[in-house]
Amino acid sequence: MKIGLLSDTHGWIHPSVFKYFSECDEIWHAGDIGSTEVAVQLENFKPFRAVYGNIDDASLRRRYSEHLRFSINELDIWITHIGGYPGRYAPGVRPQIFENPPGLFISGHSHIAKVIPDKNLNLLHINPGAAGYTGYHKVMTLARFTIGRGKVSELELIELGPRSKLID
Repeated sequence: MKIGLLSDTHGWIHPSVFKYFSECDEIWHAGDIGSTEVAVQLENFKPFRAVYGNIDDASLRRRYSEHLRFSINELDIWITHIGGYPGRYAPGVRPQIFENPPGLFISGHSHIAKVIPDKNLNLLHINPGAAGYTGYHKVMTLARFTIGRGKVSELELIELGPRSKLID
């Protein structure tokens, strides 16, 4: 299964997202969606899973949960907005991640794209960075990968361009 992953759109979708995710089976959003309109655009494009982030309003918080945990192709996945990183997990996930770690842990919030294996918990952490125009990041990013037989493969971090550039 091919996944398109983004976070921190803050109410704006770069037109290239649809090009990069055209071959994906699902799109996942790790919070700070920013508007219902962005969510609807993505929902209408592909099957969509999302969590809300700290800037998301009440309508998005009713529509999505803070944490999303599910399995696909033998891989246990946990998506949340504020999750921290291996060795520095956020307080809101710390007890559960140590008691029952997923195989893939996805978070957003930092606006910094990172892929970090946690050898202590035997999981892969992915933060796709920020795909939106608003924020302190310099480059808009997203991720694309495949899940099969309990593993992530073909992982790509994709730069959409500098934050100051609105369109390709």
